[in-house]
Amino acid sequence: MSLRIIRLLVLWSGSLVVPFTVSYAQEPEKRPDQATADRYHNPILPGDFQNTDVIRVGTTYYYISATKELSPGMLIMASKDLVNWKPIGHAVNDLTQIHPRYNYDRMEGNSRGIWAGSIRHHHNRFYVYFTDPDYGLFVTTATRPEGPWSKLTPVKKEAGWDDPCPFWDDNGQTYLVMTHFADAYKIRLFRMSRDGKALLDTGTVLYQGKGSEASKLYKINGYYYHFYSEVTPEGRIPFMARARTIQGPYTERRQLIHKAEGEPNQGGLVQTTGGSWYFVTHHGNAYWCGREASLLPVVWQDGWPLWGKPGTDGIGNMVWSAEKPRQSGPIDTLLTSDDFTSATLSPQWEWYFQPRTDKWSLTENPGFLRLYACKPLQPDQITKTTNVLTQRPLRTDKNVATVKMAIAHMVTGQAAGLALFGKTTGRIHVRRSDTGFRFICDQPAASTASETIDARTRYVWFRASWNKAGEAQFSYSTDGQHFENLGPIYQLTNFGNYLGAKLGLYTVNDTADRGFVDIDWFHYHAKRP
Repeated sequence: MSLRIIRLLVLWSGSLVVPFTVSYAQEPEKRPDQATADRYHNPILPGDFQNTDVIRVGTTYYYISATKELSPGMLIMASKDLVNWKPIGHAVNDLTQIHPRYNYDRMEGNSRGIWAGSIRHHHNRFYVYFTDPDYGLFVTTATRPEGPWSKLTPVKKEAGWDDPCPFWDDNGQTYLVMTHFADAYKIRLFRMSRDGKALLDTGTVLYQGKGSEASKLYKINGYYYHFYSEVTPEGRIPFMARARTIQGPYTERRQLIHKAEGEPNQGGLVQTTGGSWYFVTHHGNAYWCGREASLLPVVWQDGWPLWGKPGTDGIGNMVWSAEKPRQSGPIDTLLTSDDFTSATLSPQWEWYFQPRTDKWSLTENPGFLRLYACKPLQPDQITKTTNVLTQRPLRTDKNVATVKMAIAHMVTGQAAGLALFGKTTGRIHVRRSDTGFRFICDQPAASTASETIDARTRYVWFRASWNKAGEAQFSYSTDGQHFENLGPIYQLTNFGNYLGAKLGLYTVNDTADRGFVDIDWFHYHAKRP
């Protein structure tokens, strides 16, 4: 199945300890080379769509993905078929609501910020909960998933928590479950106020395992189900525990799937309008692109939701292809390309840290993204450069990202270009000097420059191409037709702490806040088998 891409281009009791035996997988299903029109291929989102949660409201599914230090934060996507997803917005517009260190003038806290959360719909209102590992638990609400979302409400101002999930019981009582990783990964259950904005107690230990986290609470057919994952001899494995009352005891639990490539892990259980069940999960292992997401059919056996293909041992196995949940109807498309014709940024874009708002515009020159050069916090460091606009590079077989940029208003000392960055940075940019322009490709191993180009040059084109292995090549053009490779092959890397590599547009001036560029368009095409 081809990945469709368009313009710019989502129990508890006190301390439950139940003996169990880890069974190892039977013959795993192999990855198919391709999927037919009525089938989908995993991963459905081959990029950094991590810390997944999914719900259905009416006939539409909604997906959230944690964004760490990127802004706007907590990506929200929509889908009609659980396979094809379209970004529609973000839940957090300003990261400085969490802490000032995420602002452009500090740019501190790499891979902290917005961690895993949950999205729920209750009494005609959407709720998104998440934690910052250093600053605690927050909630924001909206009547529409596209927003506007409310100002963040701090619910618990304490470090060391992650993976929160609310639950509204039939009697209206509100609960929240989350992991206290600073206290040996105890999962605690709290009572909350009915508006979901205040905790009413210090919590009861729901479960404690080795690295137990990723909690979700569901009520299905009279049972309360607590989903979570923990580290076992087989690896990090998802489980369910269940009880007849929300207070427990949760004396039953079941392994849901065997370990597979990438460790399917955290996510959300959802039922279609037709009554079928699926689990949307991220993969716990981070490739250079971060943590990808897959869709797994769910089979219920003896009251337990098994993921993928059930084995004779009563545990699910990973499937890399399955029948689509819906065979017809409109298709949501993952946004990548952008012609910048809107007065607002398309929702596939996120700034690296909170941006400086007076240094970019979509209205000063309609049809272009104007980026003003700022002096960086640290020279030659893309991770300390103000207003780097990013999106997710995809881990597919062939990727080509091309940018057309107007450079007539660049000043001496200013650079502007395209970057692929994580633990290491590869970038190609044009730098203005007194005599003209030069293209420069900077990589960890080398810096390669072109000959000087006429100072009267008005437009330049940058291109980055990479494959599934993350092997990237940069090139440039002065006519948009003929591209010249610059620099050696560059190996993409993630940031560590599970944050995937980013594709970024930027301009910078090491000496002063002077000069600007106008980006005409950004076109990104990705191809799968």
